[in-house]
Amino acid sequence: MINVLDEVKKIESDIIKWRRDLHQIPELNLELPKTVKYISERLDEMGIEYHTLVEGNAIVALIKGGQEGKTIAIRADMDALPIREETGLVFASTNGNMHACGHDGHAAMLLGAAKVLNDNRESLKGNVKLLFQPGEEYPGGALPMIEEGCLENPKVDAIIGLHEGKISKDVEKGKIGVSYGPMMASMDRIFIKIKGKGSHGAYPEESVDPISTAAEVISALQRVVSREIKAVDPAVLSVTRIQGGFNQNIIPDDVELEGTVRTFNNETRQFIARRIEKITKGITGAMRADCEVQYDFKYPPLINSEEFTRFFVESAKKIVPDEDIYEMKDPVMGGEDMAYFLEKVPGTFFFLSNPGEIDGVSYPHHNSKFDIDENYLYVGSTLFVQLVMDFLNK
Repeated sequence: MINVLDEVKKIESDIIKWRRDLHQIPELNLELPKTVKYISERLDEMGIEYHTLVEGNAIVALIKGGQEGKTIAIRADMDALPIREETGLVFASTNGNMHACGHDGHAAMLLGAAKVLNDNRESLKGNVKLLFQPGEEYPGGALPMIEEGCLENPKVDAIIGLHEGKISKDVEKGKIGVSYGPMMASMDRIFIKIKGKGSHGAYPEESVDPISTAAEVISALQRVVSREIKAVDPAVLSVTRIQGGFNQNIIPDDVELEGTVRTFNNETRQFIARRIEKITKGITGAMRADCEVQYDFKYPPLINSEEFTRFFVESAKKIVPDEDIYEMKDPVMGGEDMAYFLEKVPGTFFFLSNPGEIDGVSYPHHNSKFDIDENYLYVGSTLFVQLVMDFLNK
């Protein structure tokens, strides 16, 4: 059996280079032609077979072991954000987009794992699928990949993925964060349009005021979580956009509201969706207005398999000290469409805490000065490789 850490450290400089190359070509959503081309070229150099999905914007690669056996998948997202980079890095993006969430590092770590696993494929009893996914930020690339068969032929028996940076403040730098169940929240969208009747601001009696109606709706919606959900069932309902009106003396015809709902329980999601519609229709009706309510069920809650996570932790202990594996006490309210894969296949998602600094400051994800510490990229690749070997050869 190979020394996994030694093998990955041999290509650490390659992993860092791949991350920097990808960092310079950030692309959005489900349109990643340059990113896919770059990763495909690296897979070609490694001699790994692959095909594309999602109209050429997702990559499914396959490493066949020396013997038949199970199949494990490793997932990495590839997309970026519409943020103009202000890091000042020599390899900074100049196209107006930015890898401000670390997906460049995710893809590079998967390429690193792919290189080592492929070089040692004869020692594997089974197969490894490499899932390079678009659209994690928006509109979601995991579900279309699943619908197009990425978990079949051969059928995937287990899956793993990670997120770098500092997603959880509880996971100190250099450590990994694990959870034996719910880890990240669902991510749903609310859209409400309140339709009233405009008038001169001096004569409100001639209007059906959508602004005052919107205020009543917002106040009522805030009480759904505080008064209708159990305190031990975490949930967030936030109205994050309100738009309406033109001038100080005009009552408009309509107002738009938009927001998000986060939960860890699908029954709670359904309950909140029903209450939003009923409350909004009830208040607007009482105020003589009309409404349009949309509740978009987007990413489900990310729930790890307890059994598989325990297996991963035992595998990880071969690479990192016990004290560097942090069991998270609380899940985070951010969303991740890795959740779709974990609904279909047992697996786990973990956090690699490697925040970087720009001018001595560590900026959060989705910030124009976000960066990661590349000195920890090898850890992610190593954990992937060790887990694969332990899972396939156990």
